[in-house]
Amino acid sequence: MNTLKKILLGDQGLVIIFAIALAIVWICVPHFGTQRNMLGLLQSVVTIGMIACTMMFCLAARDFDLSVGSTVAFTGMIAVITANSTGSLLIGILAALIGGVLVGWFNGIIIAKFKVNALITTLAMMQIVRGLALIISDGRAVGVDDPNFYELALFKIAGIPIPVIVMGIFFIIFGIILNNTVFGRNTLAIGGNPDASRLAGIDVDKMRIIIFTLQGLACAVAGIILASKITSGQPNAATGLELSVISACVLGGVSLAGGKATMSGVLVGVMIMGIAENAINLLQIPTFYQHLVRGIILLLAVMLDNLRSTAFGIKS
Repeated sequence: MNTLKKILLGDQGLVIIFAIALAIVWICVPHFGTQRNMLGLLQSVVTIGMIACTMMFCLAARDFDLSVGSTVAFTGMIAVITANSTGSLLIGILAALIGGVLVGWFNGIIIAKFKVNALITTLAMMQIVRGLALIISDGRAVGVDDPNFYELALFKIAGIPIPVIVMGIFFIIFGIILNNTVFGRNTLAIGGNPDASRLAGIDVDKMRIIIFTLQGLACAVAGIILASKITSGQPNAATGLELSVISACVLGGVSLAGGKATMSGVLVGVMIMGIAENAINLLQIPTFYQHLVRGIILLLAVMLDNLRSTAFGIKS
């Protein structure tokens, strides 16, 4: 019985749960299995998927980032305003990337060097960055002038939209970093025991700064793609995104206690989030029920994390 429990709560169990959920939705929800809907499903999880790739590192190192939603809105706004004012899409993209990196770097510096709790730091940054997005836009949506900006979200390669391809590249790159590099091993070591990691010669502060900087970069890429998709910079875009991303990661087996993460698990977690919202849309259930579903999924994800910790003897 204990062996079965550990299997169900482990990586194999996650795949089993995902397969069962997918089969149920496939059978019960009309038009779910169509090619058009599958592409739509993948496009709907692009923002969550890209940011989950780096949030995974934050959680694995015993940190988390509540500012990701605001950073996505802020960088998308920067990209649109800069591209419109300079007439150059490339400059707009570069400005957004720099903005995202700076937000992430500031988070990392405050957390690592000033020893401020990640919850307080990123909660404050969430408000600061959202405020900046509202200030530079005067609280209004800013439309995209350059038609090439639209193509970032519309262009397809072999029938697959560019945003989906970018998300796939993110999963591959950060999966390799997690599993096949010293950086990935050090991230898990820090999450497992920060003090022991310091004694082992790992520069914990530097690692945290790099992780949060990567998080800011991922938010910038997601912000640019989102702005292209909605054809404008929206200062209130991506509200509540941080909760969906954390839910996907924890549902995918990333431990809130740190030290445990798999990219395959995060991918499954992201897809479960997407399938739940996609099923709601196909069943024509009012969209405000999505908030209820997200809350339930977050609660279930945390409960699963506690069960995994108990089953595998992980201590926070």
